Amino acid sequence: MPRITADSLLSLEAYSKQRAQFRAKVIAHKKSRTVRLGDCVTLIFEDELTVRYQVQEMLRVERIFDEKGIRDELDTYNALVPDGRNLKATMMIEYPDPAERRIRLGKLIGVADRVWIRVEGCPPAWAIADEDLDRETEDKTSSVHFLRFELSGAMRRALHAGAALSVGVDHPEFSQRIEPIDAAVRDSLASDLE
Repeated sequence: MPRITADSLLSLEAYSKQRAQFRAKVIAHKKSRTVRLGDCVTLIFEDELTVRYQVQEMLRVERIFDEKGIRDELDTYNALVPDGRNLKATMMIEYPDPAERRIRLGKLIGVADRVWIRVEGCPPAWAIADEDLDRETEDKTSSVHFLRFELSGAMRRALHAGAALSVGVDHPEFSQRIEPIDAAVRDSLASDLE
């Protein structure tokens, strides 16, 4: 997958003019890249378009237009773009009630390391979570995690040939799986792979 470069981004002014259309396009696109596990965990599988949108939004919100600021944002967010051999996802743990959220996040320490995807006929690929980021304390986990799933050549070929894809979480305090995920989501994710 291509990395996002500074010269491929819209200026703040140009983005402002196109923002509504671009946002609608990304929201529609994310529907085919989202997996809901139970009533509190959502995985949004990132790609060049979803990350480009995030970068453009950050530049807009933070009013960043200088070269160094743009480069810093790209250095941060380009890590979320899959490279053709993996899938990358943002994991959100959502509890609307703050008191319940605090209790549940305290019980879900280590949950990001217990997320997996499985291509039909292959062993699961376990998430590599929060690389170079400290997203947990000894008291609780974060409500947002960044996951990478490395897929072997056999897994990638099987997905391109139409094999089913399953997703799950196996944690003592939270266990959910979807076997298989929706075919439209599977097809969208397969398009990220070489």
